[in-house]
Amino acid sequence: EAAGGATMAAAQTVTREDATAAAATAASGGGAGTAGKRNLKSMSKFERMRVKFGTREKSSAGEGAGAGAGEEVGFSYDDLESGIQEYDKSTSLGQRVVGTVVLLDKSGTFVDISAKSSALLPDSELSICEVGGGAAGVVEVGEQREFEIISSEDSNGMVKLSLRRVEMKQCWNRLAQLQTEDATVFALVESVNRGGAMCKVENLRAFIPGSHLSMLADEQLIGTTLPVKFIEVDPEKGRVVLSQRRAAVQTQMNDVVVGQVVTGVVRSIKPFGIFVDLNGLSALLHISQISHDRVEDPAAVVQNGQSIKCMVISADAEKGRISLSTKTLEPQPGDMLKDSQSVFDSADEMAARYHQRLEEERKAAAAVAEDIVSSLDVAGLE
Repeated sequence: EAAGGATMAAAQTVTREDATAAAATAASGGGAGTAGKRNLKSMSKFERMRVKFGTREKSSAGEGAGAGAGEEVGFSYDDLESGIQEYDKSTSLGQRVVGTVVLLDKSGTFVDISAKSSALLPDSELSICEVGGGAAGVVEVGEQREFEIISSEDSNGMVKLSLRRVEMKQCWNRLAQLQTEDATVFALVESVNRGGAMCKVENLRAFIPGSHLSMLADEQLIGTTLPVKFIEVDPEKGRVVLSQRRAAVQTQMNDVVVGQVVTGVVRSIKPFGIFVDLNGLSALLHISQISHDRVEDPAAVVQNGQSIKCMVISADAEKGRISLSTKTLEPQPGDMLKDSQSVFDSADEMAARYHQRLEEERKAAAAVAEDIVSSLDVAGLE
């Protein structure tokens, strides 16, 4: 019986040489062996496997010791091909894939990305932040995350992944959004140099030029957190430029109220007006707002370094512009040209009168409007 079974098994298996010759002959229609070999080269790898190793056919009734009558033995090459194709997914550098963490190992983290081989997430690509506890502090087995492919397949079909690059792109998108919103954020100063300060904002390195710092860039600045605004966000060049001065100006601008009397120092005199420093904010006293009388030369009214009082007549926090007026504080038209100090001394009193006069004018205008409405013949208009 053993000899009979071996004979039957041998009869079911086509030797490699016979199968190759038979396939070559069949492919060429009985022609020369050279043509048959050319046809073999045009076959798929699974067709060549059939030629080399033969196929297992269905057992006939009563044949074989381990197969029932009419049952198919094992699986076909078509089954094998379809099974491999299910996991034979093409990958490319920079591609985003969703994978499941399957193993945390000292050589890296292995991730199932539904490919023919698990992918490797190196510890250096775990996060944009410093990771002290290794992979266990960032991911866990069974967790599903989005990764970026950062290498081609090796000889085993394995690719390398990165979480750090995914997080970095998210950070760049976040900074671009904050810049669009002109938002104020906080940056941690990490180092200083002659040009300014290097800092970190939203986990990305950034630079604050010395001209955009409201204090000296020295060692004492390291480790401090500064409110900043964005000047430039360029992901292509990897450049983030910030301004601490702009953020400070906007913060101070929020405290500036139209109609209030402020005290400032004359910093610059131009033919068109006077620039006044209001505790770090630059404001303009235009020549038309100095006095009710005509002013020929602003330098004849005030001097550089002089402390003056003005009324805020407009403030644009978004553009950082403040407009001032002294003519609204004049007791009599032309007093700024005759005795500017007397105008400054009575500024608060004159400002109160000015606001009272505006309120009376507002009420009078409202009363006139009400009288007009009440005098209308509503029924006649209808």
